[in-house]
Amino acid sequence: MSLQIKIKSSVIILLLVLGLGCHGQSQKHEKILELKKEIQKETYPKIDGIIVAQSDKIIVEEYFGKFDKNTKHDTRSAFKSITSILAGITIDQGIITLENKVLKYFPEYKNKNAVDKKKEAITIKDLLEMKAGFDCEEFYGIGPDCESEMEQTKDWVNYAIDVPMKDQPGKNWAYNSNEPMIMGAVISKASGLSIMDFSKKYLFEPLGISDYKWTTSPKGQGMTAGSFFMKPTDMLKIGKLVDQKGQWNGKQIVSKDWITQSTDCQIDIDFSFARYSRIKNAKYTSATYGFYWYKEQLQYDDIDTEVLFASGNGGQYIMILKEYDTVIVFTGSNYNNWRNKLPFEITLKYLIPMLKANG
Repeated sequence: MSLQIKIKSSVIILLLVLGLGCHGQSQKHEKILELKKEIQKETYPKIDGIIVAQSDKIIVEEYFGKFDKNTKHDTRSAFKSITSILAGITIDQGIITLENKVLKYFPEYKNKNAVDKKKEAITIKDLLEMKAGFDCEEFYGIGPDCESEMEQTKDWVNYAIDVPMKDQPGKNWAYNSNEPMIMGAVISKASGLSIMDFSKKYLFEPLGISDYKWTTSPKGQGMTAGSFFMKPTDMLKIGKLVDQKGQWNGKQIVSKDWITQSTDCQIDIDFSFARYSRIKNAKYTSATYGFYWYKEQLQYDDIDTEVLFASGNGGQYIMILKEYDTVIVFTGSNYNNWRNKLPFEITLKYLIPMLKANG
């Protein structure tokens, strides 16, 4: 083969590669433009922000309405998943175990009250799985809604512990805010630090998270079940930490074993987030629950992939798509209605197709 022919062949191959790359970029651009139009038309109302990071690079960052990248957004119950990480750090330090009885950390409660034997049996693991057995339920609308009642009191931790028992610990999943609130208090009691100081020292500072706002009780107790305000880019850091099995810039913030165990998600909750987004022609499977984390298999057109996620009222999500090496953050203001599940339709119809086109 002559030198001239070799050069021509190389040029053709280069043009083909560049063409394919440009086509992928064009498809990505088209999908995002289409999505932005739908959000502006309010097909998807009250979406406040979307960030998509693939292979450690932000490829989409969009904000809507009054929100921008510097706005600290209420994470609502998505913060429960951060509480799971904090529990893991405490366990890594050897100061608590999953088998420890919860009331061990509240001797003052036991001294003042005749304690239900079921309550005495609650373990740390029960708290993390939402299986403590309290007479609270805040997911299916069955009730009682203990969070609303808790917020009317001065001492949120004492209220949470004092709620009557319904079931034997470890028996039934019942989503509520009592249990992560107690979990935060256990971390504080075991470590000798306020939950605010513990979080700052062992999680937020190592990740470079500094601009945030806690919600606290009248007694000054940090709310570890939700209502923590942080920037979407800092929510992204949390997702990346979990995606990287607890590592950040070469340092192990929380053990790989904890990330694996806490996100194993074996509890079937008989609920599909994709279904409640009202997306058409998707196949629905129930989400599952771990230690304050969810998983769901997403199936739509040629998509069949698993998503691990933190979820908060209004449309707050930290999603990890392992197959696509991607972390997605949504913030929203669709409080107390089905539209807070719209990010699942957006992910299936726009974001995953964009990721597939991106290669």
